Amino acid sequence: MTSLNDRIFGVLMIVLALAYGWGATQLPEPFGGSEAVGPETFPLLLAIGLGLSSLYLVVRPDPDNAWPWSRTGLELIIAVVVLIFYALLLQPLGFIISTTLAVGLLSWRMGAQPKVAFITGALAGVVVFLIFNFALDLALPLGLLDFLEVN
Repeated sequence: MTSLNDRIFGVLMIVLALAYGWGATQLPEPFGGSEAVGPETFPLLLAIGLGLSSLYLVVRPDPDNAWPWSRTGLELIIAVVVLIFYALLLQPLGFIISTTLAVGLLSWRMGAQPKVAFITGALAGVVVFLIFNFALDLALPLGLLDFLEVN
């Protein structure tokens, strides 16, 4: 038996993808907006990816499975809580510190040694920050590291 939950979730995610894509088209163009890649490009790509994967859920849902209320269910709840705190702390702590904490905690929960997990989190935070700031020219919040003022 196929999952009605997957289909309902897929339809809701298609609606979200459409709203997100529409919102991306409403972003103001930068001054002298003749660039091929504008501020709406990345959000539009995300909206398209979300829309296509959601459509797949509607067309080919997975069979019903019981919700994992064992250790797996607990780990899923922990991951959601970590991601919520990540979103809440992103602005005040900054991208690098928030990402270090989130990736470190999630890596540790997946079985990595704490030292290795948080080194991985720190490397991920710094590398992604540098890519966004210098390669993509998109500013991410520095938060507590604001004294660095990376340009």
